[in-house]
Amino acid sequence: MTQPRTETSAGPDEAPLAGSDVFRSAFVEAAGLTLTEVTGTRVRGEIQLGPEHHTPWGVVHGGVYTTAVESAATVGASAAIADRGQVAVGVANNTDFLRPITAGTVQVLAEAIQQGRSQQLWQVAVTSVDNGKLIARGQLRLANVPATGLPNTLGKQS
Repeated sequence: MTQPRTETSAGPDEAPLAGSDVFRSAFVEAAGLTLTEVTGTRVRGEIQLGPEHHTPWGVVHGGVYTTAVESAATVGASAAIADRGQVAVGVANNTDFLRPITAGTVQVLAEAIQQGRSQQLWQVAVTSVDNGKLIARGQLRLANVPATGLPNTLGKQS
């Protein structure tokens, strides 16, 4: 995974978000999601899709898109509340698979819909870079929880 670019106007308190290990996990790396922009209200990334993402029937597995929805929204939601010593955890993921593809690059764009004290709601679009068509879309509801005791959380360098 490449290092995410953090765009924020909040100042030096958000410096830990620039750490390369903050957004990494073996699971997300296996899915191929690369984050290119991370803020507390928007996350962008991309996935290079190929045979390693296929179902036995030769199309990209829907779990790849579900992973992209959950991961991108969780990173953004956690970035939004890191200064409060919290992280966001998904509690409901609704991902719609709109058209099958076999290969190519897709852009993942996650944007906050609502950000409250205890919960957040994010929407995510997965779009083909080649033709601009929407491949999948999702919505993720997240709970804001204390980061205390959780390994490798935002704002905590490992």
